[in-house]
Amino acid sequence: MEKDKSVKPIRVITVDDHEILRGGIKFLLLAFDDIELVGEARNGEEAVRLCEQLQPDVVLMDLMMVGMNGVDATRAIREKYSEIQVLILTSFLEKNLVQQAMQSGAIGYLLKGISIDELADAIRSAAIGRSMLAAEVIQALLQPSQPSSPPVYELSKRQGEVLALLTLGLSNEAIAQRMKLSPSTIRHHVSHVLNKLGVTNRTQAATTAVRVGCV
Repeated sequence: MEKDKSVKPIRVITVDDHEILRGGIKFLLLAFDDIELVGEARNGEEAVRLCEQLQPDVVLMDLMMVGMNGVDATRAIREKYSEIQVLILTSFLEKNLVQQAMQSGAIGYLLKGISIDELADAIRSAAIGRSMLAAEVIQALLQPSQPSSPPVYELSKRQGEVLALLTLGLSNEAIAQRMKLSPSTIRHHVSHVLNKLGVTNRTQAATTAVRVGCV
């Protein structure tokens, strides 16, 4: 089919540290008259330089690269050249990576298993400022965030035993009888437990122990 010379093609550069993948995209994009691959970069630093030299419309950006990664490169490009759109093309689907990429200014996030027709459509959408997210990416963003890991308190075995009995509501004297230790020794252990848990009284200690699973 003869190329329509009246239509200015979308200028694209690819950024990926795998030469074979860059070559594959270059070959596949030849099928589209309205998309022109004008440059290739192996890392983020090269991508920023190519954007200055070539002024592309869309950048296809990998995330995990040696040196400047895709998130930092995206941020640098968007800060310097706000008219250039960055489309993430990666194998990684972690929610925090997606969020970092989008916060850095990327207009879309695609996975490398995408078909060439879908990639071409995403490039066209990016060129006119329309965001494009793979269905799997949307699903990942909808997943609830993982709760942060509870703090780890370095209690000795004996301190853990004291805390367990304290959580049951036993007094120092009752704990001493149960463990066959002197009340002064138990008071000493309780004091250390409170310090290690960062609390000021027995009730707070018991609450913290149950919350983080110490007992």
